[in-house]
Amino acid sequence: MSISETRTGARNAAGSGARTDVRSGVRTSVRSEAGSGLRSGAPAQVGAGSGAGAGSGAGEDASGGLGPIRAARELHLKRGEFELATQLGHIRTEAGTGGGRRRVSRWEIERLRTAEGFPDALRERVRTVGTAEGAALMSVSPGRFTRLARAGFVAPVTFYLNRYRTVVWLYLADELRACATRDPRLRLGRLPRGLCAGVDESDDRRPRNWRGRRIGHLLHEREDPWERTAVVGCVLDAAHLAELVRDPYERAYLNRLAPPLFRPYPESEAARSAVGRLLLADHPDEIAWHRASLETFLAQARRARPAPRAEEPTARAEGVGPPLGGPLGGLLTRLRVRRERGQGPVGAAPPHERG
Repeated sequence: MSISETRTGARNAAGSGARTDVRSGVRTSVRSEAGSGLRSGAPAQVGAGSGAGAGSGAGEDASGGLGPIRAARELHLKRGEFELATQLGHIRTEAGTGGGRRRVSRWEIERLRTAEGFPDALRERVRTVGTAEGAALMSVSPGRFTRLARAGFVAPVTFYLNRYRTVVWLYLADELRACATRDPRLRLGRLPRGLCAGVDESDDRRPRNWRGRRIGHLLHEREDPWERTAVVGCVLDAAHLAELVRDPYERAYLNRLAPPLFRPYPESEAARSAVGRLLLADHPDEIAWHRASLETFLAQARRARPAPRAEEPTARAEGVGPPLGGPLGGLLTRLRVRRERGQGPVGAAPPHERG
């Protein structure tokens, strides 16, 4: 095919609603932009889960569900705003096909787009502020605002690390305005003695308040009893988890199902250390609360179904096994299991073949 013929074919295809790949001469249909929110010239998604866009959460599946990137674009939200809106329940999501990432239905997108004040009203519901702007919203000094936050009267919704790897807490602007209106004593005059009773100045409640909110968000998204157990257990350290969940296969299953509390997880060692300190319960009252919750959720999960064992083919395919780490730990475990079953050592011939 000559260059002139190729160009002529491309012009004809454009006029007839089709797109021609000049390099291959293959014609592909182009979906109309009306109501789809696609940028001009963006290729249409073909089928469910096809192409790289589907894998990255950008496409639309066969049921009309949209991945987070595509849904955020159609709702005029930044990625962080979209994630926060889903956590707070402002955007309803559904489980992805085959247990993949949660998606947003086309019906939900249209509901939000036709709501009054879209998109500014939706953006305002997820607008976060730091200490300085939060203090201005509550009409208090930044120092007073920090005291209120440390004492637990206002709870952060997320955080980030600045360039000095210092934790910067963020608060919902709507919540701060409501808090100032609901209880004027927090911003006028001296803090009431009754409100501050028992609050240690060195005790910072912001991390545990954030963890509590985050766990609540994750529990709201999950229905499977083992996944819910993994959520409440992910803030307990390995020692507490091993004490409450003595079965190593159950622990391995919970570890595999444990969701990330914070992302993107930093790459540098110093940043990981700073974030890691915020991901585990560290106060006796908080630890006791999560231990009690884990026992309750674990009992419910066990009644629903047992955790997969390493002997089962599906469990081996998914890499489930006791969290002993390394080939030596696996060998010792197999030896122990065989000894408990009255079998010979690993690699030994069956009894009927000996002699």
